[in-house]
Amino acid sequence: MTTSTDITSNRKGTMEGLEGKVIVFAGSGGIAASAAEFLGKGGAAVVVGDIAMESAERAVSAATDAGGDGVPLVTDISSEGDVATLINTAMERYGRIDGLFNVAANIAPDEVAKDTNVVDIDLDAWQRSLDVNLTGYLLTLRHALPHMIAGGGGSVVNTMSGAVYAGMEDKVAYSVSKAGIGALTRHVARRYGKDRIRSNGIAPGMVLTQQTLANLPESYQELILQGTPSYRHGQPADIGATLAFLMSDLSEWITGQIYCIDGGTTMRT
Repeated sequence: MTTSTDITSNRKGTMEGLEGKVIVFAGSGGIAASAAEFLGKGGAAVVVGDIAMESAERAVSAATDAGGDGVPLVTDISSEGDVATLINTAMERYGRIDGLFNVAANIAPDEVAKDTNVVDIDLDAWQRSLDVNLTGYLLTLRHALPHMIAGGGGSVVNTMSGAVYAGMEDKVAYSVSKAGIGALTRHVARRYGKDRIRSNGIAPGMVLTQQTLANLPESYQELILQGTPSYRHGQPADIGATLAFLMSDLSEWITGQIYCIDGGTTMRT
């Protein structure tokens, strides 16, 4: 089986159309760190807000080690005050925002355990997922878009999930909130396209981040793999490469789309 090292080593090229861009990350983690590395290789700067400073710092380090620049912040995107600070920091440090990558999600193990079904779920748990996974994305857009438009436009990428299309027996709050991101993504594409804002979504399948490896038994990983056409699970670099493309000038005529990056699990148009 191909390892994550093999996959990453095959993707050392520099993405065109990223030099000098400033990309704000709302959320971090393994996917974000890989995306930051691709952006850094292209000469971009990242401003990363995450609820855990250590996670934000890892993404920034990935960008700077690759040749870019960056700033980490502690940010809870369900807090409008925190979101305003994140966006203001990007403007104060770099004077512009060219891209917004919404990747935060309410997926701490204790929170996931509360996310059951429509009959049993605690309403506080339901609301917390909506606050982070959906309202948080609204808040980052509300604060970032005016600056992006004033600067001549840019790219928004929102993170959904293959769970949106799967009809899961549990995780109702996660699935519903992620589905709402699709509508939010297309709203932005439609409303602000003439302002040179493009807006797309990515819906990853099973991606072997450190968190996934720590929380999902190998037997379950293998069961998921058997149901996909691909010979392997996803790696953070699979998502990072797509994100870098969507943030680059190469994707200038792409908007309102949802990319299912899942080894062919979904096969939807």
